Amino acid sequence: MPELPEVETVRRGLAPVLEGRRIDRAVQNRPDLRWPLPDRFAERLTGRRILALGRRAKYLTMDLDGDTPETALIHLGMSGRLLLSGIGEEARRPGAQFHYAAAVGEAARKHDHVVLDLEGDITLVYNDARRFGSMDLWPTATLDAHPSLAPLGPEPLSNAFNGAALAAALAGRRTPVKAALLDQRRVAGLGNIYVCEALYRARISPLREARTLGAEECERLSITIRDVLGEAIEAGGSSLRDFHGAGGELGYFQHRFHVYDREGEICGDPTCSAEIERIAQGGRSTFFCPRCQV
Repeated sequence: MPELPEVETVRRGLAPVLEGRRIDRAVQNRPDLRWPLPDRFAERLTGRRILALGRRAKYLTMDLDGDTPETALIHLGMSGRLLLSGIGEEARRPGAQFHYAAAVGEAARKHDHVVLDLEGDITLVYNDARRFGSMDLWPTATLDAHPSLAPLGPEPLSNAFNGAALAAALAGRRTPVKAALLDQRRVAGLGNIYVCEALYRARISPLREARTLGAEECERLSITIRDVLGEAIEAGGSSLRDFHGAGGELGYFQHRFHVYDREGEICGDPTCSAEIERIAQGGRSTFFCPRCQV
């Protein structure tokens, strides 16, 4: 499932093209994705202008104008993709960094569940073979109260996230620190890949009880989390299985993994000769160095 860097990569790719454009026509090809789509979904989208494209945790937010402004909340699920077509040099907005093209073949068109025709002959398609994604419309003024967003913890790239905030989130938690970091109520947007990588760089064992981390360790871990996420965003995310960027381009952060998916390989620290191990935690694979991470 795409994690924060992958979703942010999609946002950065789409924003220069989408922001400021009117939705001339919206087509809804099925009544539901993972959950039912909102009532009159296509009708409520048609004719509205996209004011801004944002992100909260692993969700994309599309602010729309209107007498009562609403925000489209989009989750890509496991295989959802937002694809642009019709982008030529003459249609590109200042600041756009990519040339976009639909990245699916004709056989996959049956999975084009929502299609937005935008002014300027631009088309945005939500394609999702597994339909684990979701879309909703919510009043912009109360977006933070949406049931999917209200329980979320601080954004790890925001000013609200630091060592003290992390220490408060982990205080008293008897669960392993990795499980605590994956709890979206503690920190928003973190997923399995980047938690494994951050814990390795911070030299903290994923088996440690969250409550045992001291102030210095929490500060180090918070900085490491920000660094890992920042590097992953700059690399375009990690392309594992289904993830592609908005124009079909692949992310490259997987080439920088220190531990994730490297079971049996020698630790990359030149002073360490231990092999990377894999264990199961909460039904997910955890990769770590048993010698460097304590």
